[in-house]
This record gives sequence, structure tokens and C-alpha cells, in this order.
Amino acid sequence: MSMHIDPEIEQKLRQGFKVMNKFMVFLWRLGMGPWFGLWPNGWGQIMVITHTGRKTGNKYKTPVNFAELEGEVYCIAGFGKTADWYRNLIINPEVEIWLPNGWWKGIAEDISDSPKRPEIMRVVITASGFAGRMFGLNPKKLDDEALALATSSYKVIHIHRKIPQTGPGGPNDLALVWQIAIFLLIPSLLSRRKKIKRS
Repeated sequence: MSMHIDPEIEQKLRQGFKVMNKFMVFLWRLGMGPWFGLWPNGWGQIMVITHTGRKTGNKYKTPVNFAELEGEVYCIAGFGKTADWYRNLIINPEVEIWLPNGWWKGIAEDISDSPKRPEIMRVVITASGFAGRMFGLNPKKLDDEALALATSSYKVIHIHRKIPQTGPGGPNDLALVWQIAIFLLIPSLLSRRKKIKRS
């Protein structure tokens, strides 16, 4: 039996995550994605998955917590099989991922029934920072049996990295925006400083 979340609370969490996700993707596009790794106990380790809508065929970007284990990338769908991004990649497993150290094309695979599930689940939840604690999951305090019960509805995804990507349309594509903003702001700050000194 998995941990029960009141449907109304779950809906509010989903709405909150949708707003936060858009903001986080924007930060990634500004080139700030790797900064989240500077506070692993807070933000956790975050990557962005680009997936294809199962109905629309449109591309969507979703930030998720992840962990690397033996050089492989894993993430979990905390809302289980009802998560839109999970349902999309089951139908269209070709994805792209933005990692703090690179941008890749890959193939997503549901490995929820893998014998390595307990190990992977513990590693990913540990790497999720506040998100795991928000759902009452502290892998340092839960033994394997308790963690398995609390996360039985969760889906475990393995992202097989295939082809490294570069160029437009990836992380950092808006990095020039804040660089230009700073460049334009510096003269204004210097001018203001001179006026203060004169007064």
C-alpha cells in the first residue's frame, strides 16, 4: 500500500508544481540549471526532460529530480501512472534531457519492476532534496520495507543516454539575455554612484 495523499491536496500540489516547473525551465534557459546542484539538500538534483505529448504531438519540458547510479540516469514519477509526463514518455519514449553537465537525446524506459528498484528508489529520493520530505519520505529513516510500501505506486524511469546535443533550442538558449541586461545596467549603476559622490 502506498502513502495516501488526499485528492484535494494532491490537486493543489500538481498545480503548484506546474507553476514552479515553468519558472525552473526558464531558469535553465537562462543558464542557471547547474546552480540547483549547489544546494542538494534543498533543491535536490534536477534535470529537465523534453517529452512529446501523447495526444497533441507537442514538445513539453518538465523538471524532475534525478540521480545517477553507476553512470546511468534515473528518475521517478511521484504521482505514478497519472503523471502527464510519465504517460507521454510511455507512448513516446524518445526524449531529451538537460543535465547539469550536458544535453542528451535518449530513450526512456519504465523499469518499475526491476530488482534494482529499492536501490534506485532510495538513491533518487535522497537526491530529491525537499521534494521527498514534502511527501513524508526520509530515506535515512525508512528501512527498505517501509520505503517500498510508501512508494509502491511510484514509477521508476531509466533514461538511456544516446546522442549528446548542442546548438539552439537547448539549455542556456536565453543566457545572453541576462548578460546583456547586466551589461546595460552597469553604466546606470556607475552613473548613479558618481551622482551620490557629488551630492
